[in-house]
Order: sequence, then structure tokens, then C-alpha cells
Amino acid sequence: MADKNAWVIIVGAGPAGLLLALMLGKKGVPVQVVEKADNIDTRPRATHYAAPAVRTLHRAGVLEDARKRGFTPNKISWRKLDLTYLGGISQKVFPEDDKELMVCLPLDRLGKLILEYLEPLSNVQIKYNHEVINIGQDDCSAWVDVHSPAGKQTLRARYVVGCDGASSKVRSCLFGDSFPGFTWEEQIVATNTYFHFDKYGFDDANFILHPQHWYMAARISKYGLWRVTYGEEKGLTNEELIARQPSKFEKFLPGNPKPEEGQYQVESISPYRVHQRLAERMRVGRILLAADAAHLCNPFGGMGLTGGIADIDGLYDCLIGIYEQKTDGSILDKYDEVRRAVYNDIINPVSSANIRRLFALDPDTASDTDEFLKACRRAETDPDFSREFQRGINAIVHDFTQYYQLPGSASQQPEVGTPSKLDRVKVEEVAGGITD
Repeated sequence: MADKNAWVIIVGAGPAGLLLALMLGKKGVPVQVVEKADNIDTRPRATHYAAPAVRTLHRAGVLEDARKRGFTPNKISWRKLDLTYLGGISQKVFPEDDKELMVCLPLDRLGKLILEYLEPLSNVQIKYNHEVINIGQDDCSAWVDVHSPAGKQTLRARYVVGCDGASSKVRSCLFGDSFPGFTWEEQIVATNTYFHFDKYGFDDANFILHPQHWYMAARISKYGLWRVTYGEEKGLTNEELIARQPSKFEKFLPGNPKPEEGQYQVESISPYRVHQRLAERMRVGRILLAADAAHLCNPFGGMGLTGGIADIDGLYDCLIGIYEQKTDGSILDKYDEVRRAVYNDIINPVSSANIRRLFALDPDTASDTDEFLKACRRAETDPDFSREFQRGINAIVHDFTQYYQLPGSASQQPEVGTPSKLDRVKVEEVAGGITD
């Protein structure tokens, strides 16, 4: 039988895993979170939450504090390297009290916020320094074998959810090295940097189109800190990429700043490769995958972060429906089917278009040839279109409560299809609106 102290085990104490733990925990579900590190990750990572993610933060009860600790960006722009304006979208077309306005808060700070909300929940345990080495399941339970400070242990629950990121041990236990998709040749370097972008007329988030010096610069705090993420040559080591950062900044940042002159300060830097990949399944019996453990995409456009949180939103409805006996385990097949379809039909093509826009288009003609940039220009003069345009990303959300049914009546469940053509078009229109 499953351990009476855990109905679900969540592997990974990143924001996705912690968010699921909080949502379930607030409903009284006994949850264990196992994390191989001794704390949450503080590397430069995702920062912007679009409407689907914002709605989930609201459901979890953390949105108000997330806005207070972060901020609401106003405008996103696309520009040439010389900063010539190509198009943009503004949140000012929405009322200031709109509950779905984008939020900016670095992931490590969101993780800390969720931990504060988890602290009073006695039914949620977080076990740091617990490294998963294997998983298993039978008809009644699932389990993880871990290396812990107390030695090797086996932890059991009704379900195991892998939220352990791109290098997911849960996924590798299920599928080995198989993670279908590809890795982009272009390498990425993410930095947190203090620089006077306001002096040069930058908006809150800016995408710069150029075949060689393409980059994104987005404000990530109220105090002058910006995320600068840029493309690099293939085949370089992390050490080489870090060593090249000063020369890269001098070439593409406005004013050609030099570090020795104190014109900017890099707080942190993290080179990484980017991928477009989807696991073979997101449900195998009592073992589930969500967020980066299930699928990956490049960070330009924020589809990875927002898509991952949309997974959590849907998986929460499935698991709480089972726990409260409103449905049975067959709803998890719907989770697998729908979330994989969302990735294949929306997240993968849209996020791929986002990154290609930065380096594959001719910046001199892009505003006249690229459908997305033309839509941005239309949105600037048509508020109704702008609102519809920006809300297109909501097509990645799916209501799993429609499949609630009593155990034994699975035949009464509605059919699940892929997102409609109209929904796909709406999301494709809004491609590129944010960045992870």
C-alpha cells in the first residue's frame, strides 16, 4: 500500500513542483517533494508569466504577492540592432486591475515565495538532498528509490510526478535516453545585468533582430536589473562563452560599453543549449511528467515557462479530481493526450518561430514580410484586435474538470480533441510575446 503520509510524491523542488505541491497541499492532500539539491536553484532562468501562468498563480493564491515582489511589464518591442522600431504590443490596452496581466518575477524568487506559502502546511514535506536513483510502480502505488542523508530509502505514494527539469531522472527511468526532438545549433548565454537601457529608449522587453548579434533585453526588477540573453556561435565551451561576453556586449549593446569603464555590471551568467523536445508519454501508469521534465522549447517567447505552468494547472485538476473521488485514474490519459497535443500543435511551432524570427529574417524587410510583426503594427492602432491578439496564448489552457465522472463510468467522458484550428491561429498570431 502507499505510504499513509504521502498520496503523491513530486520529484523536483523547482517552481513547477512547488506550485503543484502548494495547490494540492491547500486541499489537504498529503504531499512529499524530493529534491536532490540542498536548496532551490538560483541560476538566471525564466522571468515572465503570460496569462495562462498568471491565472494558475491566482488559483494557487500567490499572484498578489508575486506582483508586489515583481512588476507588470507595459510594452514588448521588436527592433533592429540600431534600435530602429519594428513593432510591439502593449498591456495598456487592458484595465489595470485585469487579473491576467503579465507578471515578471525571476523563477528563484517565485520559488522562495511559494516556499513561504508551503511552510504552514503540515501535510506537505520537502526533502532536500534526496536524489532519485530509480522509480517503480504496481497496481496500488508508485515509489522512488533515493539516496538521502539517512542512506538509501524507498518512498511510496499513490502517484509520482516528475517535475525535475530538462535532465529529469524520472523521465530517464521511464524512457532511457529517448527524448524525441532536436537541439538548436545556436547556443544561448543568459545574463542578469545592470545597464542603463532606459537611456536608449528600451521598453520593458525588447527583441533585437540580427543574423549574428541577436539578443533579448528585458527588465526583470524594479531596481535596474535586466535579463540579457543572446545567441552565440556553435561549438564553444562554457568557459569560452563566458570569456567572450565582454566583447559580445561591446558589439551589440547600445553605446558599445566596456566593462573596465564601469558602464555595466554582470551579476550572473549562464551559457546553455536550447532544445525542442517532447517525452514519448506524459503518463505511464501511476507515474507522470510535467513542465521541463516532459517537454522543452527555446526561451524566446516564454512558451516553456507558461506551458509548463499550464501543465501544472491541468494536472492539479486531474489529481484533485481523483483524490476527491470526482473521477478515476483514466482522466490521466486525457492529461497525457491533451498536453502532448498542445505541445505539438502550439508550443513547439510557435516557440520555434520565435527564435527563428531573431536571426533568420532580414531586419530591413521583416516588418513588411513577417506576419507576426505586421500583426503587432495593427495591434498598435486597434485596441480590440490587440486584446484578442494577446489573449491568443490562452489556447494552451485546457479544462480537465469537464471529464470529471464517477468511477466506473469512463464511457461517459467527452471526447478530447486537439486545440481547434482557430485556437492555434490565435496563438500563432501572438508568437514571441514574452521570454522565459
